[in-house]
Amino acid sequence: MKTIRYFIGIAIISLVASCASAPFTLRENVPSFHSEPKEQGYAPINGIQLYYEVHGKEEGIPLVLLNGGGSTIEVSYGKVLPIFAKHRKVIALEEQAHGRSGDRNKPVRFDTSAEDVVSLLKYLKIEKVDILGFSNGASVGLEVAIRHPNLVRKLVFGSSITKRSGTPPQFWSIFKNPSFSEMPQPLKDAFLKVNPDPQKLKIMFEKDVDRMANFKDVSDQNVRSIKASTLVILGDQDIVRPEHAAELIRLIPKARLIILPGGHGEYLGESLSSPKPSRYPELSAALIEDFLDTP
Repeated sequence: MKTIRYFIGIAIISLVASCASAPFTLRENVPSFHSEPKEQGYAPINGIQLYYEVHGKEEGIPLVLLNGGGSTIEVSYGKVLPIFAKHRKVIALEEQAHGRSGDRNKPVRFDTSAEDVVSLLKYLKIEKVDILGFSNGASVGLEVAIRHPNLVRKLVFGSSITKRSGTPPQFWSIFKNPSFSEMPQPLKDAFLKVNPDPQKLKIMFEKDVDRMANFKDVSDQNVRSIKASTLVILGDQDIVRPEHAAELIRLIPKARLIILPGGHGEYLGESLSSPKPSRYPELSAALIEDFLDTP
């Protein structure tokens, strides 16, 4: 019988269907991957110091990784970043108030985070990118693709929504009376590992909750305007309704859809949803790279 638990995923506290186990699992002979950044630092972006890392190849169109809500680079992409870095240049960052990045006296919003991404790319003198966003990071990537169509070649839209109706109704009720105590301890630990300031952790929690409490639908017109080839990807036990994903690929002119077994972020090996060793990240990375490499 299905059960529902809340955790920080698409925003800070998200709803994940932790139903029966996926139809099959890939748990055997799991390799270990690791990637050391070739460059890392803080870019002075729009009034904050934005943390970023550069991995992998020196040439080619970079793949930009945008973190999920309440998460660091390691939480969202620790399992797949090293795989991508073997074949391409990878730029990973942490948005405003998250992880090692600074904060400003303004709310965290998808559009402002999108402009931070664009400003970082200008700082790094990069004119064309592919984007992989997970959860809230996918919403940020979507805004970049809408606002700067000539910048984004391909977009991977992972486990996110463009409308409030894209998730079960009870998802939104959790933002009415959020409690910091409900933030999963692994996310707290991951934040404090890279930014040992409990007050900043609490501020990040409050800002991410506020962002989702004030979530506004993206118009169909804006979604239709996306020029980038887009891969919509989610788990079959995700917080995103499959019907919503199907609607997205009908709206976006050049879009494909992949639904994999598992919950929110399990296909990426996101550390909260995939605490056990798994080969799902390898499978997902291969599918994503196939999409990126297809003309």
